[in-house]
Amino acid sequence: MSVQFGRWNFGGRPVPPEEIEAVQRMMAGYGAGAGRTFGDLGISIVHQPFCTSRDSHREVQPYVASSGKVFVWDGRLDNRATYLELLTDRLAPNSPDVSIVAAAYERWGTGCLAQLVGDWALSVWDPKERFLILAKDPIGVRPLFYAFDADQTTWSSVLDPLIFCSTRSLSLEEEYLAGYLSSFPAAHLTPYAGIRSVPPSSFVRLRPGNEIVAKYWNPNPEKTIRYQTDHEYEEHFRLLFRESVRRRLRSSTPVLAELSGGIDSCSIVCVADRIFAEGIADCPSLDTLSYFDDAEPNWNEKPYFTMVEQLRGRSGYHIDLACDRDVSLEIDDDSFQPIPGKRVGSIPSAEHRARCIRTKGYRVVLSGIGGDEVTGGVPTPIPEIANLLARPQLRRLCSTVKAWALVQRKPWFHILAEAIARFFPRIEGNASSTRPRADWISADFLRRHRRALHGYDSRLKIFGPLPSFQENLATLDALRRQISCDSLPSNPAYEKRYPYLDRDFLEFLFAVPREQLVRPGMRRSLMRRALAGLVPDEILNRKRKAFVARAPHLALLENWHTIAANRIPTAGGRLGIVNDSAFTNAIESAREGREIPIVTLMRTLELETWLRSLLRAVSTNRMGSARTGHLYDREQRSVSTRATKSIDFSAEKI
Repeated sequence: MSVQFGRWNFGGRPVPPEEIEAVQRMMAGYGAGAGRTFGDLGISIVHQPFCTSRDSHREVQPYVASSGKVFVWDGRLDNRATYLELLTDRLAPNSPDVSIVAAAYERWGTGCLAQLVGDWALSVWDPKERFLILAKDPIGVRPLFYAFDADQTTWSSVLDPLIFCSTRSLSLEEEYLAGYLSSFPAAHLTPYAGIRSVPPSSFVRLRPGNEIVAKYWNPNPEKTIRYQTDHEYEEHFRLLFRESVRRRLRSSTPVLAELSGGIDSCSIVCVADRIFAEGIADCPSLDTLSYFDDAEPNWNEKPYFTMVEQLRGRSGYHIDLACDRDVSLEIDDDSFQPIPGKRVGSIPSAEHRARCIRTKGYRVVLSGIGGDEVTGGVPTPIPEIANLLARPQLRRLCSTVKAWALVQRKPWFHILAEAIARFFPRIEGNASSTRPRADWISADFLRRHRRALHGYDSRLKIFGPLPSFQENLATLDALRRQISCDSLPSNPAYEKRYPYLDRDFLEFLFAVPREQLVRPGMRRSLMRRALAGLVPDEILNRKRKAFVARAPHLALLENWHTIAANRIPTAGGRLGIVNDSAFTNAIESAREGREIPIVTLMRTLELETWLRSLLRAVSTNRMGSARTGHLYDREQRSVSTRATKSIDFSAEKI
C-alpha cells in the first residue's frame, strides 16, 4: 500500500520545493521508510513506500524505464508468474512487481491493463509523448485521485494533498453528498467538485487540454460455465476461492484476518489454515481479530468465532464494542477529515484495533466484505425468475415460482409480480410505500439528485445480458462504491485485502447458473456445499447473521434533546440539503419510538458533523495551507446551480 503524489504544470513551471516537502509530511503516516521523488521539466512525483511482500523491498520507485517512462505502482500483481514467462527477455525471475508492470506496458501499452490481476493503482508519465496515464484495478481497491484543469494536473493516493495544495477554488460535490446519505456515492466522485477518483476498471489519459476516461475491462456477459454435476461446480468454487485467499497471504510480515463469526470471515480463516498446512502460504503466520458485544441480544458472535479459534488451536485478539457506547457524535479534536464518516481517533474500539495491529507490525488485514453479496447471501428468487421471463421457459418458470412460494410462504403471484416489477422503472410512491422515508431531505435536493439518493437503483432490461448478470453488475457497482468510500488507514498504516472480490473468483460466480448459488430454502447453496468439511457445519448452516443493533438507536434516543439543541439550525439546512423543521420532526419521531430510516438519519448526523468540522478547519486555517480559503467563496452566497452540480461552501451560510 505505497502512496504517491504528482503534479504536472503544463507550462513547465517547476513545482516549488516547499510544496513537495509539505506533501511528503502529509504522506509520511501512510508509509514506512524513506520516500523518493522524481523531477523533470514542470513535473514532480513523490513516492512513499509501504512494502508488504518480499520482492517489494527491492523496488525503487518512481521507477524509470529504459525508454524514459516513469512508473509508480501501488499494488499486488497476482499473475506475476505469467508475465515472467512472457517477458523472459526483459525480466529476471525475482523482478519486483513494478518492473514486471513496466515491461508489460512497454510492450503492450494500455492493452496490458486488462491482464493485470490483483489490487493495484498505477501512474505512467511519458516524457516523449507528453501524457499521463492513471489506472486502477477492476474493483478499485487502491485509491487514486486527480484534479485536472487548463494549467496543470495533480494526482495522489490520498485526498489531503489535493485539498491542501490546491491552486484553485474548491467547492463541495452535491452528488457525492447525496450518495453518502443514501448508501455510498458513485466511485468516481469525491466530496469536492473538480477532484475525481480514477474509476475502477478504467484508465485516465491526461494531456494539456485533453482528458480521456476509458474502460479497459468489463465482466463478459457471454461467458457461461455449465457442468453436468453439482460436484464439478463445488470443486471449481473451492479451487478459485482457495487461490484467492492464497494470493492475499503474500506478505513478508504476519497477516491479520478479521474473524466476525459469520460464514464469510470464518471461511477465509479456515481456508487460509489449510493453505498453511500445505506449506504454500507466502507469509510467516495468520492471526485473527474479533469483535463482540454481550449487550446486543441479537448479536452473539462469540460462540462462532470461538469455534474457529478452537479449531485453529489458538485465540485471536478480541475487542468489546461496548466501550464505544459513550462516544460523542461530535468531533472535539483538531484533526481534519477529508471525507465524511471517517472519524480520526477518540473511538475506543478503533484505538484498541490500532494497538493490536502494532503488536506484531501487521501490514495486511483480510476482510470478508463482499462475500454476502456475491455468493448468494440474500435468499431471493428474483434474478432466477427474471431469467426465465426474459428467456421464456414457461415450464421451468412455473416449477421455480411454485418451489419458492412454498419455501417463502407467499402466494406465487406475489413472487412473480415482484420479478416482473424489476423490469419497469421504480415509481417512488409505490416503491417506497412500505418503507419509512427520509422526509427531512430537502425536496429541491431530492429532485436534483434523486438517482443518487435512491442508491443508483436501476431496472432490469429484457434484451441484452441475462437479468441475473445485470443484477451481478449492479452488485459489483455497489461494492465498488462501498470500497471507494473507505479512506486509507494511517498510524498505523496497513493494507486491506478482500478475498471475495478476486476478479477470477467473481467471473466464475457471474458465469455459473443462478440456481447454483441460491436454491429454495438454501441461500449460499454453492458455497455451503463447496466448503463442507473445511468450515464447521454450525457456521455454514447458521441463520443469516444480519441484525439490527440496538446500541446506536439507544444512544441516539438518550441524547435526542442534546442533538437537537446542538444541530438546529443545521449546516446541511443552510446548504439546501436538509429541511430543518422536518429534521426536528424526525428527531421527535425517533424519541417517541416511531419507525424512521435510522441509517439515513445516522448518515445525516455524520454529514452534519463533517460539515461543521470542515468549517472549523477552514475558519481557523488548520488545514495547513494559505489556499484553504478556496473551499468557500465569500462572493457567492447562494447554492450553485452550475453544471458541476456542486455547492459553494460559504462560511456565512454555515
